[in-house]
Amino acid sequence: MQAVTTLNGSSLVNPDAVLEKLRDIAKNELAPLAGRIDQQGFYPVDTMRALGGAGAFSAHLDRYGQRFDLALSAMQTVSRYCGSTGFITWCQDVCGLYMEQSENSHLLSRLDSQAFAKTLGGTGLSNPMKSLTGIEAMALHATKSPRGYRVSGTLPWVSNIASGQYFAAVAAVKDDKSKASHEIFFLIDIRDRVKLNKCPKFSGMEGTSTWGVTLDNYEVDETNIIADPAQPFIKRIRPAFVLLQMGWGFGVIEGAIASCWEVENSLGHVNQYLHNRPSQLEDELAELRERVMLLARDPYCGDKHHVINVLDARAQTSELALKASESALLHQGARGYLMDSDPQRRVREAHFVAIVTPAIKHLRWEISKLMSENMPA
Repeated sequence: MQAVTTLNGSSLVNPDAVLEKLRDIAKNELAPLAGRIDQQGFYPVDTMRALGGAGAFSAHLDRYGQRFDLALSAMQTVSRYCGSTGFITWCQDVCGLYMEQSENSHLLSRLDSQAFAKTLGGTGLSNPMKSLTGIEAMALHATKSPRGYRVSGTLPWVSNIASGQYFAAVAAVKDDKSKASHEIFFLIDIRDRVKLNKCPKFSGMEGTSTWGVTLDNYEVDETNIIADPAQPFIKRIRPAFVLLQMGWGFGVIEGAIASCWEVENSLGHVNQYLHNRPSQLEDELAELRERVMLLARDPYCGDKHHVINVLDARAQTSELALKASESALLHQGARGYLMDSDPQRRVREAHFVAIVTPAIKHLRWEISKLMSENMPA
């Protein structure tokens, strides 16, 4: 494997060096900001740039060796200290993945900037992922234009975006009779004709720079097309899309376990009577992580059984995050119930791990559909 160097000088084929740099940034720069990110909705752009320069957002890309194991570990390292920043790490990762897998020369020319966080990009696939499985209607619609397509509609929330940044989205193409012929997948540069709408205040994850986005005849030309048609592309990248989310979940779980151990010396004599003790949670996380790392060896595998295993592991990650965060709160007792405590924040982070697309119910829906295919009547 050819060695690739991060902006801070460490080789991406030396994962220990990359993770050491990321751990230093996460512990010394990100952790002190976690309360501000959670309570005040602070968007940690400078920290994201530092993480990107150290290799947090590039390891999974083919150009840098397709090290999904390192990408997952990097995301876990970040999320251990702040779940909100872990989530936008995933957004940054998958936006780069879309750009690279598009094989669009214009988007590929922008990939290095994305991979090392000189620029930041989000992902607007929550609605399309649900729409293409029949859960909800497609929010964006496109019509043919002389330059390509014109897109209109509103996405209720897109994360890791701001004016001057960009994100990926999908729109249904309508014909002259207003019937959808297919879908297009494209990159939106947030400039004119892109309106950012303030979202309602969420219970957590406020520091993810999440906005509603309204498009009014937004012009999409060939330079920003990721896939046309979109569905075959989305089907191909979906396992990788879901796999990468698990690094975020692992970090939230690891942080919750750390909160349990934090009070072991003072409260262990009574905490021993709780279920889901930290040593048990550590064993569960290690087992799940080992399983996911095996799946990550073939991130684009479309085999039905592989996809089912990826979806199932993602559901288990959500369930373990919920269990571990609740256990951290119970282990810490009243101090964990303070609004500015780490356990209180992680409970809300874990809820988001469980409800973000694909949510637990979406995952179980998809697994059921896949398992019923080709079954005898």
